[in-house]
Amino acid sequence: MSSLIVLRRIRVENANAIAGLTWGFPAITHFLGFSHTLSRRLTETHGLRIDGCAVVSHEHQIHAHSSGRDYQFALTRNPLTRDAKTASFNEEGRMHMTVSLLLECHGEIPNGEYGQRDLAEFLSQVCPTLRLAGGIIVDIQDISVMAMPASAQDMGRLQWQLMPGFALRDRSGWLGEHHQTLLENDPNATLLDAWLDFAALKIQAETPDDGNIREGEPANWHVVPKPNPGYLVPLMTGYQRISELYAPGVVANTRDAETPFAFTEAVYGVGEWCGLHRIRSLEEIFWRYRTTETGYYCQGAGAPLTSEHLN
Repeated sequence: MSSLIVLRRIRVENANAIAGLTWGFPAITHFLGFSHTLSRRLTETHGLRIDGCAVVSHEHQIHAHSSGRDYQFALTRNPLTRDAKTASFNEEGRMHMTVSLLLECHGEIPNGEYGQRDLAEFLSQVCPTLRLAGGIIVDIQDISVMAMPASAQDMGRLQWQLMPGFALRDRSGWLGEHHQTLLENDPNATLLDAWLDFAALKIQAETPDDGNIREGEPANWHVVPKPNPGYLVPLMTGYQRISELYAPGVVANTRDAETPFAFTEAVYGVGEWCGLHRIRSLEEIFWRYRTTETGYYCQGAGAPLTSEHLN
């Protein structure tokens, strides 16, 4: 039996805004990591397991400033060294955000509505003690446990509670389709070329109708549209192993000397921020992780299950 846990309007401060090569919002791996940690707690205390996780963004404020064109992160001012020089530091991108999480919960919750209410009370004590995307949870407006929406009316009632907001959908399937389109014109095209068509802002000069390009005459420029419509964004969606799996303690300076270790690189995909009024089923926005011998991958509905990934 599946239930739905709704963590509505979680206010997070100083969350990580950098995800591999991308910036502006935490990677989906952060949210699935949060749901996995919560799942382990619930397995120990209630015998429940969390599988899918949907992310709805309401507000965000990136700690960055612009001098007119490029953006720079607003960094903390560290104390001077003994020689009165600026100490070295790693650049960190931080942000405040307000998000809602919808968690797919498997297992039996006894005592009906009373059991759901007790579980929500337990989560209200546990969730604020966890970190979300490296940030501190300062407030959760409401936590509720309910049955999965069984009708369009139930789905509409849930959407109304979460509006205004945008849900993150997995569009990595479009990445593979666009790559095949590029291969028809250029056999040397790679997945990176296809991904950059989604991620990069490209402008192109218009060719005159008569085909005559006159030297010195200004050109008309236009933005090259993305391969597919929608508010599409590049995403970091997991990690892929690039080395052999080392035995515990073989590699120096690891966090855990009791767990096997491997070097990895980030895996990237494409996502779409979609208005909640366009969502017909929670399955469209649920993200789940899967592991293989070569990596850890976060995927949504319709994502390709091939072994080929962009890394």
